[in-house]
Amino acid sequence: MIKACLFDLDGVIVDTAKFHYIAWKELAGEMGFEFSEADNERLKGVSRMASLDILLEIGGITKTESEKEALAHKKNEHYVSFVNKMEPDEILPGAKEFLLECRKAGIATALGSASKNAMTILDRLQLHELFDAIIDGNSTSKAKPDPEVFLKGAQALNIEPEYCVVFEDAEAGVEAALAAGMKCVGIGSPEVLAKAHLVIEGLHQMNLDKLTYLQ
Repeated sequence: MIKACLFDLDGVIVDTAKFHYIAWKELAGEMGFEFSEADNERLKGVSRMASLDILLEIGGITKTESEKEALAHKKNEHYVSFVNKMEPDEILPGAKEFLLECRKAGIATALGSASKNAMTILDRLQLHELFDAIIDGNSTSKAKPDPEVFLKGAQALNIEPEYCVVFEDAEAGVEAALAAGMKCVGIGSPEVLAKAHLVIEGLHQMNLDKLTYLQ
């Protein structure tokens, strides 16, 4: 029996991926190289510092740890400038409705995101009250595909992993969910998210009846 639903943020609840891409692209441009949408696929579900390492690898650039910290800070400033302009109508279709459906049915909900800006985004979207627990990049030390973020989410809800289902749009996130011993619903491409137990286009295609298929 599914007792909890754990949600990634970017690409599942809201589309902030476009803001991340623009911010990384601007940073790459400042360092003198191109950063494509195909390159950006490698960053999905990955922490900020790990993403920077990938970016620098693509550009063939080596930086000291202090220089990397400064670059990560600059990228985040670009990103936050976009996030601070977000409105509640930017919630992805079906996301709020499914969260409400879960809560009405007594199913616990948690956010499991690598983003260190998750709280700011939830404030902008007015979604805080729909999550029983929020685990973000400020409370984890290991990036997906490590299962830490989802295991901490289950622990915060006091629910065993086998009774949890994760909603993820990234391959690394799907792997993290499976490593945590949880069921996983992929949001996006069936080819990319083939390891998920179920793949849908978005939460507008999700309902409580479909959770029974995962049990």
